[in-house]
Formats: sequence, structure tokens, C-alpha cells
Amino acid sequence: MSNLKMDSGYEYNTAKLWQIAFFTLNNTATNLYMFAIGFVSYYATGIAGLSVVVVSTILTLMRVFDGITDPIIGFFIDKLESKFGKFRPMMIMGNIILAGTLLIMYNVTHLLPESMQFLFFVFIYAIYIIGYTMQTACTKAAQTVLTNHPKQRPLFSVFDASYNIAIFTGGQIFVASYLVVKHGDFNQGLFTELNTYAIILSGMFTILAVIALWNKDRKEFYGLAEESVQTRFRDYWPILKGNRPMQMLVLAASTDKLASSLIRQPAVIIMFFGIMLGDYALSGTISLITIVPSLLITFIGVRHATRAGLKSTLVRATWLGLISFSLLAIFLLVIEPSAISLTNIGITTIIFLILYSLGMGSTSLTPAIVIPMIADVSDYETYKTGRYVPGMMGTIFSFVDKLISSLAPALVGFLLFFIGYRDEFPQLGETLTVALLIMTLVMKFGIPILGWICTLIAMKYYDLDDKRMKEIQTAIAEIKNNAKENNDNPKRVV
Repeated sequence: MSNLKMDSGYEYNTAKLWQIAFFTLNNTATNLYMFAIGFVSYYATGIAGLSVVVVSTILTLMRVFDGITDPIIGFFIDKLESKFGKFRPMMIMGNIILAGTLLIMYNVTHLLPESMQFLFFVFIYAIYIIGYTMQTACTKAAQTVLTNHPKQRPLFSVFDASYNIAIFTGGQIFVASYLVVKHGDFNQGLFTELNTYAIILSGMFTILAVIALWNKDRKEFYGLAEESVQTRFRDYWPILKGNRPMQMLVLAASTDKLASSLIRQPAVIIMFFGIMLGDYALSGTISLITIVPSLLITFIGVRHATRAGLKSTLVRATWLGLISFSLLAIFLLVIEPSAISLTNIGITTIIFLILYSLGMGSTSLTPAIVIPMIADVSDYETYKTGRYVPGMMGTIFSFVDKLISSLAPALVGFLLFFIGYRDEFPQLGETLTVALLIMTLVMKFGIPILGWICTLIAMKYYDLDDKRMKEIQTAIAEIKNNAKENNDNPKRVV
């Protein structure tokens, strides 16, 4: 990596490329569980026997609970001082909890008496959320010790977007084209096989992430001084209130997360591909087609980020998604959706594939860009107040982000309830009514468009561009170097 020194002469804390690639797998490990648990509504309603509204409400409340646990976990991360570091113990324990609760949830709930299923499902899901929070909090917080080089932090986005495409796109192909064909429906056999793969792969990815962080999860990379900053729960509000970049990033990312979570809900995929386009298998095939343009958009975006900064890249990617999805929604209203086919490709299918690929490429890039931006706002907090509280900063972000994005399953459930779906979600083979058509377009395209508009507004007030971050890193380096010199420690790496 070139340009290892700042303009002032101080050295950046840099990481090897393999360390960034492996550490990013920590996020992939939890995204595997996010993908697998995304089908839980079909398990809970189809096998366990809970109603659509009940399940949607549970999932929403659990998402809120997920947000509430974030500040608690972040507090313990900042307090944790062990011979294994701050982050690695949390990553390992979180993944173990995720594996155990997923197995219990899918293999025990439906065997219990009907009167006990609701409470048991809620209890196990709550434990699952704690494990999920423990591991995901480290993805955001540990980036501050991995690297602070402005050309390296965006590299996280390359790997994260690529891995996420593999999980969410490859996973959908795997479910639609293999598991559903093999098992015939969303039944117990399908869930067992899917969850087994998720548990094994997630465990492997977590181990690789721990290895990547091994030489970085040390006290010398924590904050401005050797002594840990004492934090209290009441410090959360002043930090959130006084950190404008954090506020704007939370607004931008949470609305984006709501949109991306909603369009990946299994019910929305079935409505769009299985009912509106009339071929559920297209969800896997078209997702496969969009992999190359999505990766291309990601690589171009990260290259732009290393030159112009993360903020500029997020704004450009947001405009790309907003324009492409707006045109696509209009396009689908004026054509016959069933004309989109990969067996008889015409101009209609080509236009659809181009616009859809651009939109989905944007949904892959923007969340990946946001994560290293959290490290930037954490460094800003250190620069502004002297506090090194990456756990607190990352989980403040997650808390608000999850509260807003928790609306995804609730929106699906209640919007479908509004058009008459009270006891079950839309099923494959249903007739496409006008109400179902409009609701599909609203959920698949309308809500993401609103989320991107919110992002553009928020970025108007987010001032941590590339120039500002260089100033902040230089100031932190100066403060830390002075502290070391006062302690007769000549080390200059920050």
C-alpha cells in the first residue's frame, strides 16, 4: 500500500489485504443468518401454525429488541479488556449463540403444544437476537483498529458487497432453483438443509475473521492513550446529540436498510417474480445475471471512494439507484409484466434487465459503503472529545438503524393485510389482481425510492468528506504522538 504516511509525516495504521478480506467475513457470517432467518415467517405460519399478523408483529418487535440490545453490547465491548482483545471474544460467543438458537427454533417450536408455541418462539428469537448483536457490533467497531488509512477503509466495501452478492443473490438462486425443486415447497426438510449450510459456513467465516483481527485487537490500537476511557450508559445521549455526522449517517443508512430489507423479504420476492412476472425461478436466474453488473458497480464505486472519499461515492450510488428504480417502476406499469422472459428475450426483457441490474447494484454498494463510514464517525468522536468508544459508536448507529429498518417485516405484513391477506402470505400460482400489482410495485420499488431520497437529503449535512477525514486523522496522530513522547515512548504508529 502506497502513501503509508500522512502529510504531516505520521504513519497510518495499515492492514494487509488478506486481513481486510478475512475480517469482512465477520459481516458475511451474520448475513448468512439474516438470509436464513428471512424464511422464518414461512416456517412459523406454515409449520408452527402462527398467523401472518402475529408473525409479522413478532418479527418487528424482535427487531426493536435487537436495537435495544445494541447499546448494552456496545457498552460491554468498550469495557472489555482481555488477553484475547475486545472484539474476538464477542465474535466467537455471538456465533455460537446464533447456531444454537437457529437449530432450536426450527426443530422444536412446531413440536410443542399450540398454547406454548408463541411464547417459546419469542423467547428463542430473543436469545438469537443477543447473539446476532454481539457479532454484528464487532463488524462496525473493530474497523477502527484494523486500519485508518483512507485508501484502505473503502476496500472493506469491495469485499462486503461481493460477499453479500454471493449470500443474497447466490442464496436466492440456491433456494429457488435447488431447495424448492428438491423439497417441493417451504417445508421442514428445506429449512433443515438451508440452516445446516448457514451454520457451517458462518462458523468458518467467523474463524477467518478472528484470524484477521489477531494482531490488531490490541490495546496499542485503542484510542488516544493507553488508558481506557471510562464510559457510562448516560454518555450515549450526549454522544448522539453532539455528533452531527453520526446523525446524518444513521438517517441515510437506516432508510436504505429499510428499503433493502423489504425488497429481500421472501413474500416480496414471491409477489414480484412468482406472481407479477409469473415465474418464481426467474428470481434465481435474474439474480445470477445481475451479479456481474453489481460487482462492476461496486468495484467502480470503491475505486471512486479511494480517490474522492466515501461520502461522494454514497451520493453517486444513491442517485444511480433512485433513477433506475423510478424508470423501472414506470416501465412495468406500461408493459405486460409477463412479457419479461429469458426464453424469448426481446427489447422488453433487455430494458428490464438493464434497469434492474443498475438498481440492484446500487442496493449492494450503498450498505457496503456505509460500514467504513461508521469508522469515520467514530474517529470524528475521538478527535472531537478524546473518547475512543467504537463499541458505543457502532451500536448507537445500529440501535437507531434497527429501530427504523425493523419496519420491513411489519410493512409487508400490514400492507398485505390491507389488501386482504389475513391468514397467509401470497402464494405461488395466485392470480395477479390490480391491488396485488400496485402493492408489489410499492414494496419492490416505491419504498426504496423514498429511502434513497432521504439519503440524499442527509448527505447534504454530512461533512466528513475525504479532505475533512485527512484533517481528523492528522490531528489524532498529533495528539497520540505527543502523549507517547510525554511517556518517553517513541512509537509513531497510530
